[in-house]
Amino acid sequence: MTPRELLDTAPVPGGPPLRLFRHGRDHIIMLDRNELMNTRMSGSEEALATMTITRLGKRPAPHLLIGGYGMGFTLRAALAVLPADARVTVAELVPQIIDWARGPMAELTAGCLDDPRVRVELRDVAAAILAARGGCDAILLDVDNGPDGVVRDANDRLYTVAGLAAARAALRPSGILAVWSAGDDPAFTRRLKDAGFAVEEVAVRARSNGKGPRHVIWFATKR
Repeated sequence: MTPRELLDTAPVPGGPPLRLFRHGRDHIIMLDRNELMNTRMSGSEEALATMTITRLGKRPAPHLLIGGYGMGFTLRAALAVLPADARVTVAELVPQIIDWARGPMAELTAGCLDDPRVRVELRDVAAAILAARGGCDAILLDVDNGPDGVVRDANDRLYTVAGLAAARAALRPSGILAVWSAGDDPAFTRRLKDAGFAVEEVAVRARSNGKGPRHVIWFATKR
């Protein structure tokens, strides 16, 4: 059996540290004993991008804000289908995540961080949302395992009434807030509707081959 090799540890402001492991050809990011992500499962993170962009339709120079780089699955999937005039802002709180992308996982990253359409901001996505001021066509959130602050308690504010109001204010007319989750959450669906969004909840498989656990994505369109 191939053992896991710890490659690095990254502090998280207001939360426990993240750990990057290598297991054969795969990489895994752990939070305590919880496996946040691994390179074997990317399907639902890719769907977060592609299904959002499909719902946006053809817009001139679309601007996407992605909260959490993770392993870059969402970013790479977005770049594969976005037009040349698109802009993608990636808000990543933990600098080491970007270091890992350019270092141990450079092969997986495949140069996406150097795409001229991409801008990386090393800050809390909540701050990036507040600064957007109606300039985003879509906000894609994958910073936790769902609409609660798993990685750090401060992330809870993204999913509160106030947090959803801030996301709505950051979106252009008919813009989309897309939120990834490991499972459903009826209370969150109700909050989205109460915040003035038209809500679609979609179940997607974890793996790109259509297999694996079922994850959930909320597509909340600004009305």
